[in-house]
Amino acid sequence: MRVLRLNHAPSIVGYAAVVGGKEHEGPLGADFDLHDDSGKFGMDTWEKSESEMQRLALNLALSKGELSYQSIDAIFAGDLMNQCTGSAYGLLSFEKPYFGLYGACSTFAEATMLSSLMINAGYFRKCAAVSSSHFCSAERQFRFPLEYGGQRAPTAQWTATASGAAILSADGNGPYVTEVMPGIIVDKGINDINNMGAAMAPAAIDTLTAYFTETGKQPDDFDLILTGDLGLEGLSITRTLMKNEGYDLTKVYNDCGLLLYGKASQDVHCGGSGCGCSASVICGHILKRFAKGELKNVLYLATGALMSPNSLKQGATIPGIAHLVHISSEQNG
Repeated sequence: MRVLRLNHAPSIVGYAAVVGGKEHEGPLGADFDLHDDSGKFGMDTWEKSESEMQRLALNLALSKGELSYQSIDAIFAGDLMNQCTGSAYGLLSFEKPYFGLYGACSTFAEATMLSSLMINAGYFRKCAAVSSSHFCSAERQFRFPLEYGGQRAPTAQWTATASGAAILSADGNGPYVTEVMPGIIVDKGINDINNMGAAMAPAAIDTLTAYFTETGKQPDDFDLILTGDLGLEGLSITRTLMKNEGYDLTKVYNDCGLLLYGKASQDVHCGGSGCGCSASVICGHILKRFAKGELKNVLYLATGALMSPNSLKQGATIPGIAHLVHISSEQNG
């Protein structure tokens, strides 16, 4: 059994999203707590800017939850930079037990899942789940420096300049994390760095199919099934192949990479990506819809491409993973 049902489902008691200018200009702009049009956040390097986004997001999440940083037992966080330095430097001042995570674009779901499991088991009372990405730091590490002016393929996605933070607690009035499902590594032989949607879609299909098989649930049991971040290409693949498996996602399925940006008004090709993409959509948009009563039952499925620049240079294919988090307005939902 891969689905883990949480008998003492933790509540999400604080959340915040911090984004750059392009993300603020998108359709969800009004939902974000803080933005900087320059993407610098007062820092002199892109890497420091990303760290500052995480610091700001966690402070805002604590403030909105009327919590002090002393109340946090542990922080689960990650980013796209080498050795997760964005998280390490950004969260240094909190002086709390820190679990550095790398799940690529799946990192926020992984952080939420691990926080929830530790609270459910009774080891911690309150945990913070945090992740981030920055377009400029990611381009420099994974592709080309911005000054190079390289052309982007039609299937490419835009790394979000964004950070999201959520505080999970053993006490609270919801929404709750009621189930989690760790993903397994799936590799279908895709080696195109400019088509992450195709590389990650097989992992999303594996996790979703296993979840529905184990639980007996159907797509229409949910208000929303949300991947992050497959983009247009990956969403199309997932929707088509899931239908072949007998699951029609048409009415309830969307992707964080498509929600974050305006398809017609912003040139992001196949949509958004990065550790901060789904984190900001969940913490800036989805949880606010829960608070308004617009959503009650969401299946959040974050996907990650588990590769490095060196692995691609050596001719390796791109493994993917998809971690699932079930968010419900009911503790036993």
